Amino acid sequence: MLSESCVCVCVCVCSPEDYFTHGSEDTENSKLRFRNCQTLWEKMKADTELLQDELNRKILDSLLAFIRKSVSTFQRGTDDWASRMRAHEIPTAALVLGVNVPDHDMTFQCLSDQLQQSVTPFVVSVQATECAGQSCRVLERLMGTSVSVGNEEEPEQRSTNVNQKRVHCSLITLCNWYKTKAASGTASKKRTSVGKDMQQHPPIVVIFKDLEAFNSRVLQDFILICSRYVEQLPLMFVFGIATSPSTIQHMLPHSVSSLLGIELFQSLSCTQHLASVIDKVILNSQFPFKPSGKVLQVLVSIFLYHDFSVRNFIKGLQLALLEHFHSQPLSVLCCKKEAALVHATELSHRDVERLQQLPSFMRYVEEQGPQEQVELLTSDDHVKEVCQKLLKDLHKYHKNYYPILRCLHILTSSLPKYPLGKQIRELHISCLEKNVWENEEYASAMQLLRMMAKDELTSALQMCAEILKPGKTTKMRAALLQLDNLLAKFDQPDDLAAAENAAGEDLTSRGKGLQKKTDLFQLQKTLLEMKKSRRTKKMSPFEILRDQALEFIDSLVRSHLAPPESQPLYEVCYYSSSAVLRRHLNATPRTSIQTALSNPYHYLKNENLLAEDGTVSNAAPDICIVYKLHLECGRLINLYDWLEAYATVVSAAEGMDPDSADFGKVDELKHARFIQAVSELEFLGFIKSTKQKTDHVSRLTWGGC
Repeated sequence: MLSESCVCVCVCVCSPEDYFTHGSEDTENSKLRFRNCQTLWEKMKADTELLQDELNRKILDSLLAFIRKSVSTFQRGTDDWASRMRAHEIPTAALVLGVNVPDHDMTFQCLSDQLQQSVTPFVVSVQATECAGQSCRVLERLMGTSVSVGNEEEPEQRSTNVNQKRVHCSLITLCNWYKTKAASGTASKKRTSVGKDMQQHPPIVVIFKDLEAFNSRVLQDFILICSRYVEQLPLMFVFGIATSPSTIQHMLPHSVSSLLGIELFQSLSCTQHLASVIDKVILNSQFPFKPSGKVLQVLVSIFLYHDFSVRNFIKGLQLALLEHFHSQPLSVLCCKKEAALVHATELSHRDVERLQQLPSFMRYVEEQGPQEQVELLTSDDHVKEVCQKLLKDLHKYHKNYYPILRCLHILTSSLPKYPLGKQIRELHISCLEKNVWENEEYASAMQLLRMMAKDELTSALQMCAEILKPGKTTKMRAALLQLDNLLAKFDQPDDLAAAENAAGEDLTSRGKGLQKKTDLFQLQKTLLEMKKSRRTKKMSPFEILRDQALEFIDSLVRSHLAPPESQPLYEVCYYSSSAVLRRHLNATPRTSIQTALSNPYHYLKNENLLAEDGTVSNAAPDICIVYKLHLECGRLINLYDWLEAYATVVSAAEGMDPDSADFGKVDELKHARFIQAVSELEFLGFIKSTKQKTDHVSRLTWGGC
């Protein structure tokens, strides 16, 4: 018989696949969906990381060049370093990364890796939370050993660090250590691509990740100390700035900032980074998974109004991907076309029934003839055949949708007031929600395009032709051919100029007719003729071509930018549960706290905590009891009355006899528990102390008198 300890050890550890398939009717289908989800996410993650590296490459290369240039002055002798620097100046890179703080760690990690691979092994990062022992943290991470501030150690510390060497916290110690490393040549290993001087004297780079959060006094002291050792140590700083470069001036006085040789580096804005990610992952037919308009709007809104974090946007997209594959059994078809066609032939009878219940498939059935409807509702094999055809059409729809979307964005993104949005994601969301050509903004955009000059229009159409050039479908190749013909007609300036000159001469001749002497009747007749001719004025060849081009673009929009709801089986690829996504990503701490205090069973799942609506069980935690009692009070709460009521409830929970003398009596334990619960309520912001009455507290929430 196993003991309790053995049972505790023999706990089964579940894999992510087990959590995904738990409670599923069809285990094999769930496992396949999990594998498809995992494969798709790994591809999306790899592409976004590659994109992140490409976007950071320019600024990281500039930083590396700055560090190499600065360290090149540190030759074999330490005197050369001091002579070439201006008055103990420490080379400092001010790296402005923007307010998207969650993304900064990824950038700094990439910078550290590149520095260690190609420049120096001596790279250390510090944060504001380590500000108190900043010098010691730098030494510990560089030297890989423990650092003591004083000469004496505590007995407990000495016993726990018997086998660990400790050194005194000072830059003299760091100087001696650096000279030893440089002399032994261990610092130059694995960096053969750098110069000889840099191999012999690699710099010591200190990265301050969140400069705004540092204590300015501690930072000033650290810089002053380091400036005294710049002749012996090739120190370099990297300041991570989230707001503005002027932060350095606000934090450091001139006497300290003058010790730094600061050079500014500006990273790519987070909105441009987001646009690149959306273009790579969402506006691409390569990835079968698609967020609906509302889901994408939720993700973009969180980005714009909360944190500007592209990293969190990608995590939200990952959550949507996981929710889609977990909640939609037919997401087994959400994969590449070849695999989806194979899976369509292997659908079970239950999956075929789910397919028939899809709203888009039901609309498709209603559009068919009577005989076809009967087969689609009764024959599983026929449904599978039609499913393969519809999946091919859905993939063609995506291949046609994105090039036309980009063409429409090219034409409208430069219009005044941006009627269809400045960013392509805004246009994409509009197209996902309903027919974009039915919007007033679309009509306004087409009106503005009809006033566009020849150079602007031909330039935009040429960019559209570049977008259509890959031509993955027959319709896109035909559209490219027609667009090339239109552009060829625009490239005939002689005919257009002659026609426009003829039209101008006609108007001039009519204007000259007005200058002749005539009577009032003749003048009125001439003016009426001019007015009539103006209404029926012949369009110039350029205007005719412009209208033809815009009619062609309009026909492409109406043919290929219909919302996905118009496509059968769109539910297979599109995730539309925006409410679920918002609940997971948009935290509502106040609602959660009030739910926990008023209904602790919701989170603790303890049967003893079950109670009727509006009541709290006697067995509830102290803070829940105190919270419930405070709801029954007015704006001011008498602490003594509150304590007595709490003691009565707790006595009932302990099973004491209501008729006994000790029932409801306040002892030391109950008093201490009450004080702790009240303190927690005050910390959460439900009550506060008041000067009106010393033995009262004031409520801060609604519902009071």
